[in-house]
Amino acid sequence: MTNGTQARDTRHETAGKKDGKVVIFDTTLRDGEQSPGISLDAAEKLEIAEQLARLGVDYIEAGFPVASEGDFEAVQAIARAVDGPVIAALSRTHLSDVDRCFEALRDAERQRIHVFISTSPSHMEHMLKMTPDQVLNEVRQGVGRAREHTADVEFSPQDATRTPLDFMIEVLAAAVESGATTLNVPDTVGFGIPWEFGDLIAYVRRQVPGDYVISTHCHDDLGLAVANSLSGVRNGARQVEVCVNGIGERAGNAALEEVVMALEVRRDQFLDLRTGVRTEELARTSRLVSRLTGYQVQRNKAVVGRNAFAHESGIHQHGVLAERSTYEIIDAATVGQVGSEIVLGKHSGRHAFSETLEKLGIVLRGEALDAAFRRFKELADRKVQLTDADLEAIVAEEVGTGVEEGFALDVLEVHGGTSSTPRARVVVSRDGRTSEASAEGDGMIDAACSAIRKATGIDASLTDFNVSSVTGGIDALGDVVVQLSSGGVKVSGRGLSTDVVEASARAYLAAANRIVRAKAAATKRSEVGP
Repeated sequence: MTNGTQARDTRHETAGKKDGKVVIFDTTLRDGEQSPGISLDAAEKLEIAEQLARLGVDYIEAGFPVASEGDFEAVQAIARAVDGPVIAALSRTHLSDVDRCFEALRDAERQRIHVFISTSPSHMEHMLKMTPDQVLNEVRQGVGRAREHTADVEFSPQDATRTPLDFMIEVLAAAVESGATTLNVPDTVGFGIPWEFGDLIAYVRRQVPGDYVISTHCHDDLGLAVANSLSGVRNGARQVEVCVNGIGERAGNAALEEVVMALEVRRDQFLDLRTGVRTEELARTSRLVSRLTGYQVQRNKAVVGRNAFAHESGIHQHGVLAERSTYEIIDAATVGQVGSEIVLGKHSGRHAFSETLEKLGIVLRGEALDAAFRRFKELADRKVQLTDADLEAIVAEEVGTGVEEGFALDVLEVHGGTSSTPRARVVVSRDGRTSEASAEGDGMIDAACSAIRKATGIDASLTDFNVSSVTGGIDALGDVVVQLSSGGVKVSGRGLSTDVVEASARAYLAAANRIVRAKAAATKRSEVGP
């Protein structure tokens, strides 16, 4: 056990504490967005937050308001629009940060301020340049100020698993004395081992007096984030911090869907503890986050992967056909891994399209519905049938980037092959005006993107490119996500088509439109002033 604590079986001490519920604290929009290459705009964050509310998480950590004006505005938008979960935001211990955090959360039905500071010797020496006494003083001031704003305050000693135990206990006790109601023990760098981390949680429960909830926040650097989180629950933690699909810094965070289903399937090991998550929404949430972030879900990902309920072996197939439980410990329907009974195609009408979306939990009205339906009809002319996954991808492409008018792709022509230089011609329009440009490239995709760059006049560099298929089959929709960088602004864009070159061009143009919107918003903020 780290820092000299002794192992002890405490699982029976936790029965009934905090009404037997494990609180699910989702940080997809904060820690998850810190994954390399992810850049969500306010509209996409709001869309994810609304789905998290349908999923039934208890807390949504909407962002880090002091990090940027865009992050502040996204947190504020979520606080104003999303009902159900408590809306949380992260803050350093600086008093101005705490005040800014509350300002973003002010309009939420219920809010939480999450205050943190590093406590490990390495972080204090190299990052903070602070002594332990100075850190303690910061904790008291920061948590105290947060408590002036709200009765729901969480505190995290960053890099807890590499912090000397006596000092961590002193810091946590100071946080409780100053008003913290949740104590989070973060394994910030994924250093913990399940039995060791569980003992650490149990030790905190014994040594820190007061009325509070213990939380875990585990990273996956050693592939143990979920295991460590569950060990924390067995030893008294009643909140678990998670991200959809396990995204997050470096190797990621504990995966929401894995933690939730482990608690559901193995209640015998967790004293019948429960969460409030609607598990049938897990697959849909996973797909939405994947498409909006551009992070693909690996096929063999537990619970939500494409192969999670697929059986290749003849023996396995025979067993599942005879009785599902022979090789499946989870019924696919309980996590939303079921196919739609309605198949839409080019003859389907607007009403059927809207009704099917509503059954998927997607409610569109007005211009948003019109835009999505137009795109659906365009793609339905090329593809015989469109699946639920296709429909969700269409909505993510058309609606997820906002409703402001930008450049539209009117014409795309490409020529290439092994014996000629690839060329592309595009015609784009905006506000009733058209612009045409041609360009050569290393391939047809490169040529198309270069032509769009000329036609729009937006100088940007391509920093990431990802292509995948939404479903299987030769007529599958190609799903392309690109990331562009321009003048310090990093954005992503998504495009869909049965033609991967067209999908790439659409993704590039979507990102270019985001650059226009981001720069316009920055100019507007500078004109308005602080």
